Amino acid sequence: MTLADMTAERDPSGSVALAVDLGGTKVEAALVTAEGVVVDGSAHRAPTGPDAGRRALEDAVDRVVLASIAHLPDGSALVGVGVGSAGPVDLGRGTVSPKNLPRLHGFDLRTHVARLLPDAPVVVRLDGTCIALAEHWLGATRGTENSMAMIVSTGVGGGIILHGRLIAGRSGNAGHIGQVQIASRVPGESADDATLERIASGPRSVAWARTRGWDGHTGEELAVDAAAGDPVARSAVVRSATAVGQAIASAATLLDLEAVAVGGGFTAVSTDYLDLVRVAVQDAIVLDYAAGVVVTGSALDGAGPILGAAALVHRPEALGLPPLDPMHHPRRRSLAR
Repeated sequence: MTLADMTAERDPSGSVALAVDLGGTKVEAALVTAEGVVVDGSAHRAPTGPDAGRRALEDAVDRVVLASIAHLPDGSALVGVGVGSAGPVDLGRGTVSPKNLPRLHGFDLRTHVARLLPDAPVVVRLDGTCIALAEHWLGATRGTENSMAMIVSTGVGGGIILHGRLIAGRSGNAGHIGQVQIASRVPGESADDATLERIASGPRSVAWARTRGWDGHTGEELAVDAAAGDPVARSAVVRSATAVGQAIASAATLLDLEAVAVGGGFTAVSTDYLDLVRVAVQDAIVLDYAAGVVVTGSALDGAGPILGAAALVHRPEALGLPPLDPMHHPRRRSLAR
């Protein structure tokens, strides 16, 4: 299911959340109803990227927020703003330091968004935890009590639900499974070299294949060559899926998980990617109770981050927060700039 699939014309009455997702390649915003439906025409995005300057990144956030809020239906109630961001995050300060956006380190994202909508409460969480919340609310782990969601793409992220509640942790960074170390470090390697993200993400898989003689440059090319039987390309795919499976086995053992939803663009690199993950999970399980974990694909695809950000507002009970009071916010109201 894509973001477009979640979009529908609806009765303009009711509670609406502004959802914002800030990531390493784009920032996106949309208005989302309490039923998880994206308001027609409200989804907007702008590119980010590690080479973008801080002012350009801040302006990109402003553009998508203002473009989305302009589609707030007359008579609707804006309940609040939910923001998911690449991490690390600092919930105490409301700041974010996206690993793939170095010029935004220490960015006070909560205050920055709040200045555009000064009457709306703003809730910020790690993007991976938002995705876990979305899958639990509307997606593949709906109906479970203990689950994890993962994204394998430019990076690797994740979030955890235990006993029906989102786990944020002391600082807000619980669920950072991409930075879990799953390989033994050799002398001279950094801690980052042994992480799941370094081994399994799309760009790192491409880089690994190139060091072994493969001459492609993108994940799409890797997918084509792996399907055609190129042994190096295929090995890169298997290496990524195996690492993801090993990480899931560890998490399932540690947390006694029922289900894990795995999404993200790089999971489409091979039609059997999830099957490879499942095999790796079972191969890495030591204790029998963890073997029952169900590994499934995301049921939300690209809509997960936005729906999860909206869930920060619409599903406060999953965060242990009181409900937010709806505010009437006419669409023609003058917004701060």
